[in-house]
Amino acid sequence: MVYDRGNNGSGDSVGPVTSAASNWTPPACYYAPKYTPEQLEKYMKKLWAAESTGYQWDAQRREKFEGGGSYKDFNKDKAGEGYFWDSYVTEGREGDPGALDCTKDIFWVDTGDAPPPDIPQAITPEMLAQLAYAEIRVPSTRVELAPEGTTKVNLPTWAWLDAAKFKPVSVTASVPLLQVQATTTAEPLSLRIEPGTPDATTYPASGVCELNGDRIGEPYARGKSDRTPPCGVRYLRSSGDNSYPLRATVTWKISWTGTGVNGAQPLPDGEFGAGQDVIVQEIQSVNR
Repeated sequence: MVYDRGNNGSGDSVGPVTSAASNWTPPACYYAPKYTPEQLEKYMKKLWAAESTGYQWDAQRREKFEGGGSYKDFNKDKAGEGYFWDSYVTEGREGDPGALDCTKDIFWVDTGDAPPPDIPQAITPEMLAQLAYAEIRVPSTRVELAPEGTTKVNLPTWAWLDAAKFKPVSVTASVPLLQVQATTTAEPLSLRIEPGTPDATTYPASGVCELNGDRIGEPYARGKSDRTPPCGVRYLRSSGDNSYPLRATVTWKISWTGTGVNGAQPLPDGEFGAGQDVIVQEIQSVNR
């Protein structure tokens, strides 16, 4: 497996998108080419020498790969004509129950042939796209606010994102031995504002600010004080001695293209959010 992250988000203030579909995650394990005959022989003999896998396991595999079993002498007579496939666990998913789903023993596939049909976890362009999804990194969603940090009760607070940071990003995953690849692309779609208290009104009412051209929201500027912000919040009650935990979440439209596929194919939208504290004060009046 090879990843090209040249068009991915980078820097200290980036993070992974998570699927907006609660029941969907990239595969936790999969099968792909792993060994030539010589590489498998070296790997197996190292295990056998260490006696780390137990007598019964060793005996079974010696018969399968070294003796007269399925792959006599590690299939050396077919060197250059294919590869032994084995399971891989997706990085970061080692403790996931799904990582235990790939239980089939090492098997051989001739170059140009499809893997056995009874192995649903065998790598495909679509699976590569899903694995690339897990590698996508997008900018932090800390929004610009006006007023910044501290606002007043019933005063509209404008919210927006730095458009220069929010551009499409992509990751390409490939298996060069199979000459298959897939590129997964994330494009900013919308910003969801959660004020951190029910005593607030969001702009728009849904709290979802759609992408408008190349920006989300609109920067505040002099002369806009009497306008309603296209994206923002109005707090109806003071935060007292504390603050409200405003949360801003960007939704990203995810799609992929790859070997043997015509046009972009959809994947579940991704989300990445961050919180920030907002202090809300009462408007002080002067009695004369």
